[in-house]
Amino acid sequence: MTGTLTISVGQYSDKGRKALNQDFHGLLMPDNHQRATKGIAVAIADGISSSNVSQVASESAVAGFLSDYFSTPETWSVKQSAQRVLRATNAWLHAQTRQSQYRYDRDRGYVCTLSVMVLKSTTAHIFNVGDSRVYRVHGRTLEQLTTDHRLWLSRTESCLTRAMGMEHRLDIDYRQTPLRVGDRFLLATDGVYEHVPEPEVIRLLDEHANDLNAAAEAIAGAALAAGSDDNLTVQALRIDSLPDAREAGELYQALGQLPFAPDLAPGQTLDGYRIVRQLHASGRSHVFQAVDEASQTPVVIKTPSMDLRDDPQYLEQFVAEEWIAQRISNPHVVRPFAPDRPRSCVYLVTEFVEGRTLKQWMHDHPAPDLETVRRLIEQVGRGLRAFHRLEMVHQDLKPENILVDAEGTVTLIDFGATRVAGLQELADSDEAHHPRGAALYSAPETFLGEPGSWFADQFSLGVIAYQLLTGRLPYEAEVPRIRSRSHQRRLTYQSARPYREDVPVWVDDALARAVHPEPHRRYPALSEFLHDLRQPGADWQSRHRPPLMERHPVTFWQSVSALLFLALLATLAFDG
Repeated sequence: MTGTLTISVGQYSDKGRKALNQDFHGLLMPDNHQRATKGIAVAIADGISSSNVSQVASESAVAGFLSDYFSTPETWSVKQSAQRVLRATNAWLHAQTRQSQYRYDRDRGYVCTLSVMVLKSTTAHIFNVGDSRVYRVHGRTLEQLTTDHRLWLSRTESCLTRAMGMEHRLDIDYRQTPLRVGDRFLLATDGVYEHVPEPEVIRLLDEHANDLNAAAEAIAGAALAAGSDDNLTVQALRIDSLPDAREAGELYQALGQLPFAPDLAPGQTLDGYRIVRQLHASGRSHVFQAVDEASQTPVVIKTPSMDLRDDPQYLEQFVAEEWIAQRISNPHVVRPFAPDRPRSCVYLVTEFVEGRTLKQWMHDHPAPDLETVRRLIEQVGRGLRAFHRLEMVHQDLKPENILVDAEGTVTLIDFGATRVAGLQELADSDEAHHPRGAALYSAPETFLGEPGSWFADQFSLGVIAYQLLTGRLPYEAEVPRIRSRSHQRRLTYQSARPYREDVPVWVDDALARAVHPEPHRRYPALSEFLHDLRQPGADWQSRHRPPLMERHPVTFWQSVSALLFLALLATLAFDG
């Protein structure tokens, strides 16, 4: 299919001259939407000859990766997904060795090498542990894309320095490389690449260009003929077609090809939803309260603005909101409402939350007490952490996008600006980054072209906490004017205490750190910021420790008296 990632592949594995084949290989090429969201995965593993159970490790590493990688959240990046799976597999293999008779001899345990290549959109992501290899064919040469984790003790003896299951902790080599139509790749174990010279490999690939299975078998056969006494495994791949720059839109193609919704008014019915009233209207969207007539459930319907019907990027962002909401389950994030019936036009449906925006709440409560602010911010923080765990950044956190119900429960809404790592890999890598949220709540670095990160969400949360307490912004309107690094560094935090004397110094320090102009100076974890709003952090206590005279006055004056007495004795001795 045009605009889709397609490959040709050939694979071959044989025990060679050994009694048992301890190599293992595999390929998983989804034929559904996961080819776009997760890609195509190829893996090859090589057992170690000193172990009688290494073939179990090889099979577990490959089969486990191909199964578990595609079960990770679609919002995760390839790197996050693959590394999580590989480390979990490594921990399992290491535990198997520790629980077996080989626990004191790791060279006889559940150990193997592993090389993985994930092809997603127009990029190859390569992960390697050990000395299996991944090559790319460059003209008449082979470019090795992996590094061997092997230490040569002599010209004939060597040992692995890194392998799956060898240690509890796992260091994984990772690299990514762009793809082009016609690119060819080769994965091989050492029983092959140590015995077949590069020109011969390329000759056999060319000779069997129309049958890569035959090419893989021929290369393994050449290694055997050259004297290899090891297992023989080869995988050969060719890139036949690549998605275009707009492939991300294919994720929402079924919905995106529908017409825009008509103008709606109270009393009208749309696909079984009865419109009750309009909640919001802007140049980008229209939001209505409605009732699902089948279940009598109150819902919210959001329709895109007709003025933007010719903007495909806007439509993708609009439709992505529902895709995102379907993947988050958190009491502080609005849930989608998705009955099993077709749609006649483009719109989104979510649950209806009876409440008011935090902006309106602040107008109604101009001076909330500190405990109320803490409860509100903690709930927003829990909602944000649900995004961050899925490698998503909200990017448009502002009072208008936070609902507060009568019991004080907070719900995050509007995901039109959300950055999803897994989908970002489908976008054009040269895409310019601009602030996608409200300017007064966006982090300074986003005005300098940096992509939004969870540090930017932390900044927005800190600004909202500051505003709840003071009714003001920590930098007034200076942040949107930033155009250079020097301007960013010159931003000066305005303490909250002149506006709220009841704000403890340590709370003010927590706010200042959360909204620091430089992202690396903010909290390394959102939970630390939420903690420091309730009690002074350990670093604050060390920096603001009271003097000894205040902490232990008796000890202080006893020490002073002792020093004075010693000084007096010294004086008398000198006079004598």
